[in-house]
Amino acid sequence: MFNFEKLEVWQKSVAFAGLIYRLTRDFPVDERFGLSNQIRRAATSISANIAEGAARSPADFAKFIGYATGSLYEVITHATVARNEGFLIGQGYEQLYRDADEISRMLSGLRKSLE
Repeated sequence: MFNFEKLEVWQKSVAFAGLIYRLTRDFPVDERFGLSNQIRRAATSISANIAEGAARSPADFAKFIGYATGSLYEVITHATVARNEGFLIGQGYEQLYRDADEISRMLSGLRKSLE
């Protein structure tokens, strides 16, 4: 097991990406290479940045946690657009937002512990 796999925030980020994939499966076909692709890429970038940063010095790891946070915020932006367009409705958006809020707090705590 790699060291980053032990991080709860990495585990939750991988699960979050899975949620994003499930929620975007029902997006309109014409969004397959648009919004659906953008939100999926941003979601997978969260855990990828945590993993990449874990191989660096503590100062660099903190930077990568910042990148992961930026990707998380990008997901929220794309999700809000998708909600406004009627692609994400009700509980799906609410679950996404709750999970993102939890991951955001975890990333913030990890970043502070590295600085």
